[in-house]
Amino acid sequence: MSGTVDLLVEPDRLAAELDRADPPVLLDVRWRLTGPPGRDDHTAGHLPGAVFVDLDTELCGPPGTAGRHPLPEPAALQGTLRAAGVRAGHPVVVYDGGDGMSAARAWWTLRWAGHRAVRVLHGGYPAWTAAGLPVDTAAPTPTPGDVTVVPGGLPVLDAGQAARLAAADAGVLLDVRAAPRYRGEAEPVDPVAGHVPGAVNLPAPEYVTRGRFPAAEALRERFAAAGVRGDAPVGAYCGSGVTAAQTVLALHLAGRPDAALYVGSWSGWVADPDRPVATGGPSGR
Repeated sequence: MSGTVDLLVEPDRLAAELDRADPPVLLDVRWRLTGPPGRDDHTAGHLPGAVFVDLDTELCGPPGTAGRHPLPEPAALQGTLRAAGVRAGHPVVVYDGGDGMSAARAWWTLRWAGHRAVRVLHGGYPAWTAAGLPVDTAAPTPTPGDVTVVPGGLPVLDAGQAARLAAADAGVLLDVRAAPRYRGEAEPVDPVAGHVPGAVNLPAPEYVTRGRFPAAEALRERFAAAGVRGDAPVGAYCGSGVTAAQTVLALHLAGRPDAALYVGSWSGWVADPDRPVATGGPSGR
C-alpha cells in the first residue's frame, strides 16, 4: 500500500464506508501521556461501532528497560485485535483525540504485526464531530476476528542500530522531540536529558499540525531539509516511540515506506547508563 489514500481517510469518506454491508473495523485509541485514560472519552461518545483499545496496556508491552512503550508480545496483541473484531485482510481504521499520535502508533503497530489494511482517520475524533457526523455511547459488541499477528511488517531499530544510523555518513536518525529536550535543557519525563549522539532534531510540529499532515511534497521538502535524502536509511525516535510512529507515518506519506522506528526511543536509550548522551547542537540540518 502506498499513497495518502491508503494511509489516511477523511471523515466524509469513512462515513460512506461505514454505510456499506461490510464496513471497516473501527478502533478508538484515544490516549494522553499523563491521563486520564482514553476509555473515559470512549464511554462519553465514540464513532458508531468503534471498539476501544488501550495504547498503554494492549498495544504496547509493559514499561521497562526497553522503554515506556515497548513492542507488545505477539500473542497478547493477537488476542487484543481478535477481541476487537480485526479480521485477516479486512480494513481497519484507527482514530484518536485529534493530535494523531496514538492513532499513528496504532497504525504502526498493526502494520508491524503484518496487517496492511489499516488507515488513520485524518484529524481524529474532533474532525468527525466537526463534520456533524453521528456518535454513539452504546458499548460495541464486535464479532471476534481471526487476524494472525506476524511481526516484522515494518522495520524496527534497536539501540545499537539507532546508534549506528545516527553516526553514519549516509542516512539520518531523526529525534522528533521538542528542541529543549533534544539539547538537554529540559526533560519533563525521562531521567536524563539530551539526545542520541549524531541524531538530528526535527520537532513534530514542523511536519504535522494538530494531527493533520500537509501534502506529500511539503513533507518531502521538510524531511530533505533535515537530511532525509534519496534512499539513504532513515529512522526516528521520540520519548517512547509514540510521536516517532507519527513521523514514520509522515515518511510513508512522503514516499519513504522503509523508514524505521526506534521503538524504545529515548526512554529505552537512557535505561542503560553506559549509553552515551549528547547535549547542545543545532535543532536540525
